[in-house]
Amino acid sequence: MEISLQLAQTLVDKAIAKAAADFKRPICVAVCDKYGFLLAFGRMDGAPVRSIALSQGKAYSAARMGVDTDAFLERLNRENIPASYFCDDKLTGLPGGVVLKDGKDELIGGAGISGLKPEEDLAIATMMVAEVKQLLK
Repeated sequence: MEISLQLAQTLVDKAIAKAAADFKRPICVAVCDKYGFLLAFGRMDGAPVRSIALSQGKAYSAARMGVDTDAFLERLNRENIPASYFCDDKLTGLPGGVVLKDGKDELIGGAGISGLKPEEDLAIATMMVAEVKQLLK
């Protein structure tokens, strides 16, 4: 299964709503397909410009590596290797990137949040994972 543009946009909308309701601060949110290509993106008014590339990098990294970015960071630290070891300058281990899977537990994409504290970015991204599971039952 592939992630649809409609689903990707729904996830962006839900992430923005959660950021506004729960944290009252702006974010950037990116959703990409299983290959790491951007499908949907949103930048709330006032979100830091640097968060554009960060959110997209987190979504890309989760999709390409097949693990959430915090798990990727743990691996980098555990094995004492830089992200550049993987010969892909778009990879990041910053928390806030998550793998999106379909009802058969198959990777369909990645999502990335940037603009808040790492644990807040991750909370919104984790909500997106739950939304995908709910919507693809």
